[in-house]
Amino acid sequence: MFLWAAIAVFVAFFSNVALGAFGSGGFLGDVGEMLVLFVASILFVAAILKREADQKNNTGG
Repeated sequence: MFLWAAIAVFVAFFSNVALGAFGSGGFLGDVGEMLVLFVASILFVAAILKREADQKNNTGG
C-alpha cells in the first residue's frame, strides 16, 4: 500500500515537473513541489522498511 501511494505521489511530482518543462506552467509552486517529493520519499522508505520487516518475519530471522 505504501509503495502504491509513493508511486502516485511521485507521478504527481513528475507531472508538475513535466508541465513546467514544456512551458505550460506547473500546478505546484516551489514549496509544494518540495513537499510532494518529500512525501513520496517518506512513503517509499516506509514501503521498503515494511517489506523488509515482512520478509524478516516470514523467514524467521
